[in-house]
Amino acid sequence: MKTCTVIDCTLRDGGYYNNWNFPPEVVQSYLHAMVAANVQIVELGLRSLNNKAFKGASAFTTDAYLRSLNIPDALTVAVMINAVELLSGDTSLELTLARLFPEGADTSPVSLVRIACHVHEFERSLPAAAWLKARGFTVGFNLMQVADRQQPEIEALARQASEWPLDVLYFADSMGSMSPDDVAEVIGWFREYWKGPMGIHTHDNMGHALANTLCAANSGVEWLDATVTGMGRGPGNAKTEFLLLELGDRGGDQVNLVPLMALIDSYFKPLQHECGWGTNAYYYLAGKYGIHPTYIQEMLADSRYSVEDVFAVINHLKLEGGKRFSANTLDAARNFYKGPPRGAWSPESLLGGREVLLLGTGPGVSDHKLALEAYIRKANPFVMALNTQSTIDSALIDARVACHPVRLLADCQQHTMLPQPLITPASMLPENVKAALGDKQVLDFGICIKGNTLEVSEHHCTLPTLLVFAYALAVAASGKAPVVYLAGFDGYGADDPRSQEVQQVLNTFAEAMPDLELCAVTPSRYTLKAKSVYAMDS
Repeated sequence: MKTCTVIDCTLRDGGYYNNWNFPPEVVQSYLHAMVAANVQIVELGLRSLNNKAFKGASAFTTDAYLRSLNIPDALTVAVMINAVELLSGDTSLELTLARLFPEGADTSPVSLVRIACHVHEFERSLPAAAWLKARGFTVGFNLMQVADRQQPEIEALARQASEWPLDVLYFADSMGSMSPDDVAEVIGWFREYWKGPMGIHTHDNMGHALANTLCAANSGVEWLDATVTGMGRGPGNAKTEFLLLELGDRGGDQVNLVPLMALIDSYFKPLQHECGWGTNAYYYLAGKYGIHPTYIQEMLADSRYSVEDVFAVINHLKLEGGKRFSANTLDAARNFYKGPPRGAWSPESLLGGREVLLLGTGPGVSDHKLALEAYIRKANPFVMALNTQSTIDSALIDARVACHPVRLLADCQQHTMLPQPLITPASMLPENVKAALGDKQVLDFGICIKGNTLEVSEHHCTLPTLLVFAYALAVAASGKAPVVYLAGFDGYGADDPRSQEVQQVLNTFAEAMPDLELCAVTPSRYTLKAKSVYAMDS
């Protein structure tokens, strides 16, 4: 264990959560803490030419920026470049490298350069090693997403690496899907042809990051990546503080973590609470099924994605594949219903042109419960409740509306005990949801999700979103309701993406169906017509 080299890459990998924007005083405290903890190498960020949006200094880690820091002599400074940046664009690999590294290692604060590349980029990226070595840099290559590669392919990669002047060959458990046994096996395959130093970079999707890192060390891997509190893309990485304690214990050394723990308490823990790195059930499933962790990170950072949405996306990517992140794939995966809509029930047969009161889930329903119940008894509107909303007297609710298959599966038992019929795209639901609903009375109104499209017919609808709110409005429109009164649609904060999404639905219905009046009767932040439930006669 005394031969292991720990590389802390917090300012590089952690930057995926804060746009690489670390306060200068934090960086200085971090450098001091690394020296105290006897960390040998710090990867202070990416080295990149990509400047299309604001990112902090650690997204570029220029020599000028590094010279502005008081870097202790005991620390070796590393930066990482992404192979895709070397291989794309109009310039050659050599010219791109010359722009990235205008100084050689003799004058630059940087000593170690690591290149992160996918397997399909490896062969074309390897000449970068010779260019960097000629300028005095120590060079490492980080091979990403090797967990699902077979022995012949790993051995071929090792053979290619052995033909170039690399100082260290890394492999990354990019999906966090490997076990210690997997790690040991992959190392054995690499060792068939690669005899030089090896490194490992682990992700913590399934909680194996530290165990996998220690297994690699036991198997002769000398270079070990870690980040403070595990801060890194998706669920994060092996925790530096844990790895140092383990290595110190196994090597019989005392580890001084006092400055690091003070920095964790003052900066990293509050930031972790704000940003949310660390593993959970979603990341665990992503690791289990080989799904890129950015899918989970993006959904958890976007309030439009409900719990049901996240599980629906994971189930979709489990079947369709999600090893490479794509924003378009994420948008498509959120929507379960993609085929032609089909249904067997006509809302007009039940609504018959009556006014509709739609009960949302906001506090407006409970806050004005008595007034809403008095209005229902007096005016006899058709009352629809979203999902399992049960604030209002159950005898006053005519039907419930639900369409998200994952939410339905979670609520099936409750639905079977509620007396109202359930309006749902029954014929289009997964078999396990149909089975869970059992003998529940369902009214089959079909649905299709298609961007920027709103169409309502007798037995089904096509909507731009899977929001149950939009589905309920389509039911009301199909049932020829002249007006839909909205209760419990309080809205979210002004900057919450969910507010924009709901408002867009309201705008779309108002434009496409001017004969359907939408009117809030309890407090709402949305822009739409409003009345008070306390004076519905006026």
